[in-house]
Amino acid sequence: MLELKEIRLVYNPGTAREKCLFDGFGLRVPDGQFVSIVGSNGSGKTSLLNLICGTILPQGGHVRMDDRDITAWPEHRRLRRIGRIHQNPAAGTCAGMTLLENMSLADSKFKRMNLMPGTDRRKVQGYREQLRQMGLGLEDMLHQRAGSLSGGQRQALAMAMCVLTPIEFLILDEHTAALDPKTADTIMELTDRLVRERRLTALMVTHNLRYATSFGNRLVMMHQGGVVLDRAGAKKAATRLEDVLGLFTDISVELGN
Repeated sequence: MLELKEIRLVYNPGTAREKCLFDGFGLRVPDGQFVSIVGSNGSGKTSLLNLICGTILPQGGHVRMDDRDITAWPEHRRLRRIGRIHQNPAAGTCAGMTLLENMSLADSKFKRMNLMPGTDRRKVQGYREQLRQMGLGLEDMLHQRAGSLSGGQRQALAMAMCVLTPIEFLILDEHTAALDPKTADTIMELTDRLVRERRLTALMVTHNLRYATSFGNRLVMMHQGGVVLDRAGAKKAATRLEDVLGLFTDISVELGN
C-alpha cells in the first residue's frame, strides 16, 4: 500500500513566486494497482511522483509505504523499493558504458564496493536473459555502449536495469513521450507485461489518453493539485477515450488553452 495523506506542498515559499500546489492532498494506491495519471500542465502529476520518490519533500502531511512513514526518507533509501523510469531515455543509463557495464552497475547498486570483478559468466548469462525478455535484441549488444542505442532501446535497457534488483513500486514519468509512436507502443506493451509478471504497483504519468484508458486498472485525472476523476476496476475498464478527452477539453477551455 502506498499512501499520501494531508500533503501540503508549496513552491518558492516566502517569495513573490510562492505557489501552493497541494493543500491537504491525499491518494491511496493498493498493492498491485497500475494507475494511469493524466492532467493538464501544472496539475501536479510530476510533483506527485517526486513526492513518492523523495526527490522533493512536503511542508506538511505524510507519505506512507505499507503503514511505514517514509516522509523524511532520502531518495536513495526509497529506491531500494521503488524503481523510476524518466521521460528522457538517457536519464536511466550511462551513455559511455556498455550494456553489460550498465547492467552490472544496476545489479551492484546496494552492494559494498570492493576490488572484485563486477561480473562473472553466470551473471553475464543472467543479464543476457533479462535483456532477451525485452524483445528488442539487446541481448546481442552487451558490449555496445548505451549511447549508441535508439531511444526505445535505451528505455528498454533502463527498464531491465530497474527491475534487476527486487522492487515493489514502479514510477513511470511520461516514459514514452520522447519516442516515436511505434516504439512508444512497443515500450507500453513491455511495461504492461513487466508490471503484471512481477506484480508491481505502478504509477504512470502520461499525456497519451489512449494509453491511459488502454493500460492499467485505475485512471486518475488531476487538475490544480487535486483529483477530478478517479476510476478503478470495472469503472475504469468501461471508461472510453472520448469520456476522458471530453473532461480534459473542458479543463483546457477553463484554463484558456
